Amino acid sequence: MSYQALYRVWRPQSFIDVVGQEHITKTLQNALLQQKISHAYLFSGPRGTGKTSAAKILAKAVNCEQAPTAEPCNECASCRGITDGSIQDVIEIDAASNNGVDEIRDIRDKVKYAPSAVRYKVYIIDEVHMLSTGAFNALLKTLEEPPRHVMFILATTEPHKIPLTIISRCQRFDFKRITSQSIVGRMELIMKESGLAYDEKALPIIARAAEGGMRDALSLLDQALSYSDDQLTEEDALTVTGAVGQGMLNELAEAILEKDTAAALAILEKLLMQGKDPARFAEDFVLYFRDMLLYKTAPHLEESLARVMIDEVFVSVAEKMELESIYEYIHILNETQQEMKFSNHARIYMEVALVKICQRRSSRASVDMPEVQELIGRIQALEKEIQQLRSQPIQQAEQADAQAPSRRPARSSNGFRAPAAKIEKVLSEATKQDIQLIKSRWGEMLDILGQRQMRSQAALLNDAEPVAASKEAFVLKFKYEIHCQMASENKRFIDTISSILQELAENTYQVVCVPEEAWLTIRKNFIKTQKADSNEQEAEQSEDPLIAEALKLVGEDLLEVKD
Repeated sequence: MSYQALYRVWRPQSFIDVVGQEHITKTLQNALLQQKISHAYLFSGPRGTGKTSAAKILAKAVNCEQAPTAEPCNECASCRGITDGSIQDVIEIDAASNNGVDEIRDIRDKVKYAPSAVRYKVYIIDEVHMLSTGAFNALLKTLEEPPRHVMFILATTEPHKIPLTIISRCQRFDFKRITSQSIVGRMELIMKESGLAYDEKALPIIARAAEGGMRDALSLLDQALSYSDDQLTEEDALTVTGAVGQGMLNELAEAILEKDTAAALAILEKLLMQGKDPARFAEDFVLYFRDMLLYKTAPHLEESLARVMIDEVFVSVAEKMELESIYEYIHILNETQQEMKFSNHARIYMEVALVKICQRRSSRASVDMPEVQELIGRIQALEKEIQQLRSQPIQQAEQADAQAPSRRPARSSNGFRAPAAKIEKVLSEATKQDIQLIKSRWGEMLDILGQRQMRSQAALLNDAEPVAASKEAFVLKFKYEIHCQMASENKRFIDTISSILQELAENTYQVVCVPEEAWLTIRKNFIKTQKADSNEQEAEQSEDPLIAEALKLVGEDLLEVKD
């Protein structure tokens, strides 16, 4: 075959031709000039980024007749022989097909022989991660301490599959994906050197489709040149790569901006009729909105845009699009991409995504809706009324408190009113024998409640206890106010307690419920009132002259006054 693919014809022959890997080429050039060449190198990175090409250039540079030099001269016999493969001292091995122990043992046996034509014998092992465990073990000692005239260069796309014992014996260089700008620059050089006509918009499309690989980019360029006629156009590049043109993306973005679902679906139908892949279209649309987001937030970083070119239509759409909408669109499209991976109906998912995007209401439109405006007005009116209520003086409340009777029933924060009058009546008639009788029967009463399938009601009495009792009633104190309110409002529960105590104590008791806080207050007021009444009675007795004379004769202990 007389024709060679572009990536073979334009394979780098010098370090300066290796695009996008300056951090590696500069290190190797300095090592060559300073004669600090290592015995083993590991080149790792994505496909088509220049690993094998850099290995061959390094092999030529160490064996160049002009050495030490930063670049091989490509003119001496050594450089020409390594380039055309006529020198047998530079051995390139494909580990994918020669991954056994026998092949590595053969290398180990032959490595001790000196090179025949050049200074160094160089072994380039491509896709070294494909070697078997036994092959790695056979290579291990030779790789660590090879003869002075031998160099190993290992290349791989999956360095994590290589044993750490191998990696630690090599100088590792990680090749990175090549940027679109670098790929476009290399393709422009090739097109100009080849004398081929092309459209400037075509090369960035091919560079984006290559996904950081120069070999992939040149293969796509070769394919696009074969598809085109006299000049490589943008349409040719779009057809070969399956990408969507920016014009169609701009039209689709305008339809989304206008909430025109029919127009958006019509554009999608047109693209699918042209043979576009829905998954690839979703990816292009994500990159389109990503570039729009960067343009709106950092317009001076045009070199960071991966998909679009800044034209009038794009700028117009970007100015009208809200940032919140762009975030939502990217999220919807990203979810659609994930769903497409596990479905045979990618088109349906793409159509659903466009409908969701078109029907999404922007935050600005939502605020302008009459219903929203009415709701905002009502909220503002309520806020104004609340402010007025807060600003009113509380004198009326203070006056009401001052005029209220001193002995008012205790009221809780939840509105529960403790029956102070009933409690004071029980206290005035209470006896020690009555309360002891009820407490002695209290445990039996709780057991009977459990037997009658009233466990949920009986649970209210876990923190309750009788604290005072008379012949007719007793006061039941609750620790928690909510339990007191629930028990007092349950008439069936109160009647059940009363009937059970009637059976056990042979007496009918009325149950008076009170929270602990209110009980303490009522009991304190009752004791204070009783003490005041006792003092008044003593004062009256001391004013009677007969009683006063009797007190002088016998004393208070032996005197009992009866009305």
